[in-house]
Amino acid sequence: MEVTLIRPFAHFKTITTHKWFVCKYCFRAGLYWQGLTHDLSKYSPVEFWVGAKYYQGDHSPNDEERKDKGYSSAWLHHKGRNKHHLEYWLDYHKFPDGTRLAGSRMPEKYVVEMFCDRIAASRVYRGENYDRSAPYEYYMRGKHATPLHEDSAALLETLLLKLRDEGEDAVFQYIRTQVLKKKK
Repeated sequence: MEVTLIRPFAHFKTITTHKWFVCKYCFRAGLYWQGLTHDLSKYSPVEFWVGAKYYQGDHSPNDEERKDKGYSSAWLHHKGRNKHHLEYWLDYHKFPDGTRLAGSRMPEKYVVEMFCDRIAASRVYRGENYDRSAPYEYYMRGKHATPLHEDSAALLETLLLKLRDEGEDAVFQYIRTQVLKKKK
């Protein structure tokens, strides 16, 4: 796959549109710094040029790189630098049957940023076909393969269901008043 002149511009537009949506949603949740700094690593050369090379426009270029190479160098770089990805939180844990790699409990603010990220990705990739059930449906399709800690998964599912059933205003009010309220 070759990087043409159009791909870098199209990829830049896609990641910037995505970042703008996440910033908007993080601001609604009260996560201003996370909104501003979300996914900045996507603009780094190691992620950006791979994304431009494998750009498709309707799904993540990381999927295309995986098809080509068997892994995604951009994803490996990205997930290790962005705490809103569940893969950042994978570690070895002791279980009754032994030690294995599993998800650690994520701080709520990163679960909320992950939620915002999922809405934004659904909006960008679905375009006019987006509806508020899309992020929940996407999550459910991959849930069986998701090594997300049970507490983090429960919060994410609650937010996705509240979005689907009650809408954005209700879910962001819930986030601000119930999930991220300051502990006294």
